[in-house]
Amino acid sequence: MLFRADILRGIAEGRISLAFRRWRRRPPADGSTLRTPIGVLSLDRVRIIDEGDITADDIARCGATSLAALRDEIRGDGTLLRIELRLIGEDPRLALRDRAPDSDEALAIAARLARLDASSPWTIRVLQMIGEAPGTVSHVLAGQLGVETPVLKRRVRQLKELGLTESLEVGYRLSARGRAVLDQQHRDGA
Repeated sequence: MLFRADILRGIAEGRISLAFRRWRRRPPADGSTLRTPIGVLSLDRVRIIDEGDITADDIARCGATSLAALRDEIRGDGTLLRIELRLIGEDPRLALRDRAPDSDEALAIAARLARLDASSPWTIRVLQMIGEAPGTVSHVLAGQLGVETPVLKRRVRQLKELGLTESLEVGYRLSARGRAVLDQQHRDGA
């Protein structure tokens, strides 16, 4: 579930507390969370509705300028969801990526990278490529690795979960934690 930057700003400022989305899969559960560039959102209440059930209050709460504008935004296939949401805190990966791992964390990260590499080694190569050329567009990195772009993006998200990479406006860069892990891998491999 993606939100435009202006909508995220509105959520962070408390002006926006509602979203409408078309959904093709099973809807998220009440109380589930979503990490975004502004922090973690709580999806407090998720309801399936008909377009005709949207109220004037709903339009104001979701940041739309009019019912027509909202209808343009929610046009498409899928079940229409009404999602009450709020910002509940910072993304925990932010603090994680700024901190070098202690020895126990380094061992846990190395074990996790080994599991990710079980069928085909890729983690250190991806970290190296991002470290050598921060901001490189994902499809270029994917081509250099010989994988499809969605595969590369999934892999980078796995590294991001460990606090090793950061997404940029275009491409990625290593976090301080990622740089420390890569340096440790080089020392261990040497």
